[in-house]
Amino acid sequence: MRKIIAIGLTVAMLAMAGTAMASGSNTLTVQANVSGTCKFVSAASTLGFGALDPSDGSDVPGSTTTNYWCTKGVPTATVTANNGAHYSGTQRQMAGPAGEMIPYSLDLTLDINPNLGPGTPRSLTISGEVLGTDYISKMAGDYSDTVTLNITP
Repeated sequence: MRKIIAIGLTVAMLAMAGTAMASGSNTLTVQANVSGTCKFVSAASTLGFGALDPSDGSDVPGSTTTNYWCTKGVPTATVTANNGAHYSGTQRQMAGPAGEMIPYSLDLTLDINPNLGPGTPRSLTISGEVLGTDYISKMAGDYSDTVTLNITP
């Protein structure tokens, strides 16, 4: 009987020793980084000045909006516009038939709402103007330019 108890105690001690030798701990650090970004909701916008009537000769304003979003908490975005495909000197221009050009101005205005992420897009107002004196002697036809807008946080 003593022999059985001794064997049992020995087996129990070995089992506990094996458990003690097998235990350990590890501290796991879990990390992520939400990038601060700004994106336009759509890839293209159109600023139209409509039909320019040379007999009227009035300055013609145009306006449109496009939506964008920035990561929540990112500082106010910066939107820039390049000079367009037909820039000359200090003026953006729309190209038309026979190489005719009509100058125009361009202004960008961001709304003042806070950046709350893609679920809460913000608006960018794009406005411009064509002066009457710049189109009254131009050839009839379609005029256009391509401007690239960039947005950064």
